[in-house]
Amino acid sequence: MSDIRRVAALAGCSIATVSRCFNEPHLVREKTRERILAIAEQERFRPNLIGRQLRRKQTGLVGVMLPSLTNPIFADCAAGIEQALETQHKRMLLTTTQYEVGKESQLIEILLRQQVDGLLLTVADTAHCDALDLLARENVPYVLMYNHTEGFPSVSIDDRVAARDAIEHLLNAGHQHIAMIAGYVAASDRSRLRYQGYEDAMLAAGHKPLPLLEVDFDARTIETSLQHWLDNMANAPTAVFCSTDLLALEVIKLLRERGVHIPRDMSIIGFDGLKYGQLIEPTLTTISQPNHEIGRRAAERLLARLDGTDTHHDSLFLDHVLLERKTVGAPSLDRRR
Repeated sequence: MSDIRRVAALAGCSIATVSRCFNEPHLVREKTRERILAIAEQERFRPNLIGRQLRRKQTGLVGVMLPSLTNPIFADCAAGIEQALETQHKRMLLTTTQYEVGKESQLIEILLRQQVDGLLLTVADTAHCDALDLLARENVPYVLMYNHTEGFPSVSIDDRVAARDAIEHLLNAGHQHIAMIAGYVAASDRSRLRYQGYEDAMLAAGHKPLPLLEVDFDARTIETSLQHWLDNMANAPTAVFCSTDLLALEVIKLLRERGVHIPRDMSIIGFDGLKYGQLIEPTLTTISQPNHEIGRRAAERLLARLDGTDTHHDSLFLDHVLLERKTVGAPSLDRRR
């Protein structure tokens, strides 16, 4: 592991600038800050955070790291966090990764430099997250949201069970040839768990799971991925499970533009329970998550960890709900398998 002198030399700046980058990042130019943080990551430079944390009193600040606020589920979650913190006269310091895994450790270190008392986090994948190792080393109180892995304090729904419920709903409607579209499962523990739930339900019903269609949520990529179905509808699935509502809405838009009737030609079920799903026609059948409550309960759990009344490292599962709307119907007679 490197020291501050080497980082300063490699970055072409003074030791004081490196120190400011971690302690008062707003005083360092953005390009300089990015260069220092990149070199610090490359050199595995980790300033001693724990001494500072132990020497000071609580500041009333809680650091929050979410993937994005453009996705309404995380905006609802942030509102729940804020509600819980306000009852204890605490404030949140919010940052977003914009789904860039490489930013997670850097953003967490920046939040810790702002003297936060604890952290509320959503990471891409707990199985491959260096940031969680950092928090463990520094003994920083934290609670995960939407992630759930044994040994980590977290608040979420059970993604695997919820996905299984979605597939069972399609099976009960008469579908057998069911596909799943998701983000890259290697980069997301939530996508991976939802795919496992899809497999569970298909295998339990005696049906072979279809190959997972992985996309990066870009409209052009989704369109290209769907094209092989559109070129040969006779072999296309009769129903599709989308790992998020935003993905489901994009899929519906592209299919309808090409004359595919929903749900007569293809049924669609989403995941998240966004209000947007009620604004389209037909309205979107989906699995709803209690996003506001996830944020609120996670914040309450962190507050309990800060005052020493919650020392458990386990997952708290909240209930999901299947919202039966209009994008799921029985497969047409000529498309039944």
